[in-house]
Amino acid sequence: MATQLDLEEQEQLDQLKSFWKKYGNLITWVLIAVLGAFAAYQIWENRQREQAGKAGLLYDELDRAANAGDVEKTSRVFSDLKEHFPATGFAQQGALLAAKVQVEKAQPDAAVATLTWAAEHATEAEYKTVARLRLAGVLLDQKKPDEALKQLASADAPSFAALVSDRRGDILAAQGKTEEAKAAYQQAWKGMDSRLEYRRLVEAKLTALGAAPEAPAKAAT
Repeated sequence: MATQLDLEEQEQLDQLKSFWKKYGNLITWVLIAVLGAFAAYQIWENRQREQAGKAGLLYDELDRAANAGDVEKTSRVFSDLKEHFPATGFAQQGALLAAKVQVEKAQPDAAVATLTWAAEHATEAEYKTVARLRLAGVLLDQKKPDEALKQLASADAPSFAALVSDRRGDILAAQGKTEEAKAAYQQAWKGMDSRLEYRRLVEAKLTALGAAPEAPAKAAT
């Protein structure tokens, strides 16, 4: 019996040796590839965390400079943020904050450059749309309505559609295109939640153009 078992074990061992001889290298390379990919992912994940941490520290510095009204430091820190960590959410948020300070401190050209960067490099549609909305406002203040309208043409995040229509109405009204402005404001008014305070402002704009929205009909009692 023992001899029979020994023969069976030897046969199995020979089969295993044959299998490994035939497929051993392939299995080894597959394992190396899998383990290599896992190691690479771990390295990438660690680097992402490290990058986010450093970007967060820079954003905190930018936020402090902005709150202090230090436009030069705000612009300088944002420049570092976009140079070293352009793909992070902190860079996108930093651009919007830096542009706000630049506008407040009468540096519209700097704000245009900052918002243009955000509009072109932001990874999320919402950030891009907010950047284009604000950029359109700055360009309108600079008497560049056609350029402002071009920015709005690419502001396509659905959640900001009503605000985009409102800004388009502002630009068209400034151009003296009253009927087109009315249409844009009406679209904005219809697209906003009735509970929003901002909707009252849009309603005031429509009223000023002689197109006050009709009050909804009361339900029959």
